[in-house]
Amino acid sequence: QVQLVESGGGSVQAGGSLRLSCARSGDTYRNYCMGWFRQAPGKEREGVAFIYTGGGAPYYADSVKGRFTISQDNAKNTVSLQMNSLKPEYTAMYYCAAARGPCPRWRSLRQSEVNYWGQGTQVTVSS
Repeated sequence: QVQLVESGGGSVQAGGSLRLSCARSGDTYRNYCMGWFRQAPGKEREGVAFIYTGGGAPYYADSVKGRFTISQDNAKNTVSLQMNSLKPEYTAMYYCAAARGPCPRWRSLRQSEVNYWGQGTQVTVSS
């Protein structure tokens, strides 16, 4: 059974940084589109950043371009999200997600395309 275990998150002041990590375990399927969704209170869940473990350019939502960097460590089956210059509007629950196969081109992964979800980790940015 595939598991996605998240770490990181927490509370930080505006302008600060946080790093999220997501470790995948439980299967031998080789390549996934992995990344992060977030959901703020009263809002829909939205895609933030995704990367294909088989290689290629990552995807970033326009709202986080230049601030967030997604990376992977295939030896550890781990994907990380470095979040810099954080803003209060980034406050949300962040969910790791994995979908078998390549990431979509030119758009976010959709929730309906996700095969596995992490439990979520809270990110709170205060002004």
